[in-house]
Amino acid sequence: MNNACITLNDGNKIPAVGFGVFLIDNNGPAYESVLTALKAGYRHIDTAAAYFNEEDVGRAVRDSGIPRNEIFVTSKLWLQDHGREGAKRGLERSLRKLGLDYIDLYLIHQPYGDVAGAWQVLEEAKDQGLLHSIGVSNMTPKIWNSFVPDFKVKPAVNQVEFNPFFQQKELRKLMAETNTRLEAWYPLGHGDAKLLSHPLVTELAGLHHKSPAQIVLRFELQEGAIVLPKSIKPEHIADNLQIFDFTLTDDEMLSLRALDTGKGAHDPDAPGVAEKLLSAFKITD
Repeated sequence: MNNACITLNDGNKIPAVGFGVFLIDNNGPAYESVLTALKAGYRHIDTAAAYFNEEDVGRAVRDSGIPRNEIFVTSKLWLQDHGREGAKRGLERSLRKLGLDYIDLYLIHQPYGDVAGAWQVLEEAKDQGLLHSIGVSNMTPKIWNSFVPDFKVKPAVNQVEFNPFFQQKELRKLMAETNTRLEAWYPLGHGDAKLLSHPLVTELAGLHHKSPAQIVLRFELQEGAIVLPKSIKPEHIADNLQIFDFTLTDDEMLSLRALDTGKGAHDPDAPGVAEKLLSAFKITD
């Protein structure tokens, strides 16, 4: 098996390993990377309006020769488009740039501003079949508790920073109450040398005849996370999917859980984050 599917709380199935395209340029590089990933066996592609490469992703999906219903596509609504009218515009833009009739999973990318209004639009679009699943991203326990209890449809996923150094234990307890799945961005710590060269990780890599990256991704998979490794190197793209032919033991899992520091690279609760993000990107039609 070169991938496996997880059933979300809405009954839809999502491939457990997806290919992320953050910081891969549009107009060529993202297109080629997605085609390489699909050829390697990936069937889950994760993009966002603020990645500025939805066009390349959609074109690669259409040109791949793989039936549309076999490819799971995720995109995300950017902060500038929160509120009801903004969310309608943002969703229409994503569908148009992707060139797709529907999006498998659509997320609130940054949970600030009129999240409630945007979420209502996503709920309505789900009812209309434009979106199959809806979710959130970067929600901490504090942010989660300020929004999600009032949502009619509970998020299928919360895409957050997650790796052995930052295991989101408090958040995962909250999400379990709604059977919301964690999706891991920075699953490899953004290529963190401290993580990939950690003595425990390298020791387990030797024992299992795997790379350090494969050990980390396998740990996250066994913790129940959906992982989104990113690379533009064909060999790494292929290797990141080869994590279904071995299993970490209970003791090995316990050892890796002990690496948790409780801190990540990004703090969504920090003052001024919303303003900084809003000023960082402006998405145009």
